[in-house]
Amino acid sequence: MSTDTRSPGSSTATDPRRRAVHGWFTDVHAITMRNLTRLKRSPDVIGFALLQPIMFVLLFSQVYGGAIKVEGSNYTEFLMAGIFAQTVIFGSTISGSYMAEDIRDGIIDRFRSLPMAPSAVLVARSISDFMLNIVSITVMLVTGFLVGWRFREGVGHFILGLLLLLFFAWAFSWVMILIGLSVKSPETLNQAVFIILFPLTFISNAFVPSDTLPTVLRVIAEWNPISALVQAVRTLFGNLGDMPPPEVWPMQHPIITVLVGIGVVLLVFPPLAVRKFRRKEV
Repeated sequence: MSTDTRSPGSSTATDPRRRAVHGWFTDVHAITMRNLTRLKRSPDVIGFALLQPIMFVLLFSQVYGGAIKVEGSNYTEFLMAGIFAQTVIFGSTISGSYMAEDIRDGIIDRFRSLPMAPSAVLVARSISDFMLNIVSITVMLVTGFLVGWRFREGVGHFILGLLLLLFFAWAFSWVMILIGLSVKSPETLNQAVFIILFPLTFISNAFVPSDTLPTVLRVIAEWNPISALVQAVRTLFGNLGDMPPPEVWPMQHPIITVLVGIGVVLLVFPPLAVRKFRRKEV
């Protein structure tokens, strides 16, 4: 005669939790596949995501590269980290645009009618655009190699630089998701994002050294989180050359700055986005 040593109710306590976790991952997978299928049916979006980095790399390296001199560094190598950062940041705005579009078209209402967790819808949205950013970075790498860019600090640092770019973009996509849940239309989001992000990427060290800017713009650039990301990627790729970093903490410790920034964004914006999503259910 065998004796069941399990405590009463132990299986019934764990099985619902396991089913809930399994169901959550199933929902994330299903919605992610739906989002990727939607991207396949939107060649204009994919085309813009792939052509924009190629255009900027060729424009700045081939058209302006001969006129822009960066002391202590080759301009093409100096430039690439800035192009990487700009591309993944603008690529993350797709999260907000598609979220606003799904709300306008009633897709989110359909999701709400199904027994799925609100967080699964939002996580799937961020994962879809994370994967699109992987494709964009791959295109940039090929283009960069063709125009003479090289990484100088070994494969390990190179991979760490790519991961830093991707996870910064993934964290930033949560900011865009929250904005997408808050605006009335995708057009409003696109206009607002362009007005904010375009000057933010240019008032940074992405395309020129920050010490060449006027005093006010130089201070903004040195404390700009995009500058920290660019500086961190240049450090990991070995593209700093002989340029000393500016005497401000984010530029002296760019990798730590970016990691702390990613952590803060992920602590603040995903919960706010889920709360906003649930409020829209009412």
